[in-house]
Amino acid sequence: MSSGKIRANIKEGMNVGIVLKQDQRTGKITRGVVKRILTNSSTHPHGIKVQLIDGQVGRVKEIYSKIEK
Repeated sequence: MSSGKIRANIKEGMNVGIVLKQDQRTGKITRGVVKRILTNSSTHPHGIKVQLIDGQVGRVKEIYSKIEK
């Protein structure tokens, strides 16, 4: 499984697991498809911040699949 801490591993349309801001204490994973990548730096120690197609924003913890159309 690719690391969600490296921006180059994440592309729009990928199926990922993110941790929402309110779930950071529990580490609860929310699955969805990446709409936009919000982090500008090439890496981030807590995961790259993305927006899902349903509008939720969080940091990528898991990458499940390649691009889905």
